[in-house]
Amino acid sequence: MARRPRKDVVRNNRAILRATGELLRDDPTGVNIPAVADRAGLSAPTVYRYYASTDALLGRYMIEVLAQLRDFSHECEAPGIHLFAQVLTEWGSIIEVYGSGLVQLRSRRGYLERLDAQDPLIATTREAWERPLRRLLKAEQIEEDRFESALFLLNLMFDPRDLLDLTARGHAMPDAIELMRIAYIAALREWRSLDAVRV
Repeated sequence: MARRPRKDVVRNNRAILRATGELLRDDPTGVNIPAVADRAGLSAPTVYRYYASTDALLGRYMIEVLAQLRDFSHECEAPGIHLFAQVLTEWGSIIEVYGSGLVQLRSRRGYLERLDAQDPLIATTREAWERPLRRLLKAEQIEEDRFESALFLLNLMFDPRDLLDLTARGHAMPDAIELMRIAYIAALREWRSLDAVRV
């Protein structure tokens, strides 16, 4: 039977991740272990016991943020294709809260490379979108073996940078999400008509 982590370990980790999020919103380029430790009210050596590097900390932070979307997706009871719209709306809400930080943490590696390598961050993303996206494909009569193609396109079209660009141009986030949802479904329908298209 696995031992539960000590309360101080859980408390410190939460403080570290909360401080990381605050710094990403306030000063995205100034995030490092000493700055996070200071914001969390901990010593830098304490933070290093949890995370060996700033990259490791930021990777964990991203997984925690995307886990919120995954949990929403798994718990949402919207019927049929409405689930896809609901999860998109939640993604927009997450971007409104964490957007500037998410933009800073975008990887230089391609999405498909990370998907094939079972990158933990991409695995969490896949878990978040699996149920709503498969429902959408079924409703649009698109073969299930196009799931990874649809996931790849979703990543391209709902990138936080581009959604934030739309809000900077005066679109409310729900309107930006809806604009891209319409374009996304139209693109999937076009891909359906091309038998050879796979990623």
